[in-house]
Amino acid sequence: MPELDPEDQKLVTLARSSRARIQAAEGAAVRDTDGRTYAAATVDQPSFKLTALQAAVAAAVSSGAEGIEAAVVVSGEGLLKEASVHAVRDLSEHAPVYLADPSGTVIS
Repeated sequence: MPELDPEDQKLVTLARSSRARIQAAEGAAVRDTDGRTYAAATVDQPSFKLTALQAAVAAAVSSGAEGIEAAVVVSGEGLLKEASVHAVRDLSEHAPVYLADPSGTVIS
């Protein structure tokens, strides 16, 4: 499991909080290239669905972010959804995308 720097560890905390707040399947957080953070949980509505990471990236983009420095997804499933990773890659080709379990332990 990778060792995170303190700024990336903050993303884990934000993602865990977002997930727990509404007991969602996933929570996610991203940091943009200006150092601002955005957190979101899974959106599962009849008319649309977003992974937590898609929702966090959407919040960043709608706030004017031009790039992503790092991203974290907290999920009990143990895997990153391809659509989530693509949302980050649309803004940043090389930003790390970490996956953590519900306890906050980074697993990949």
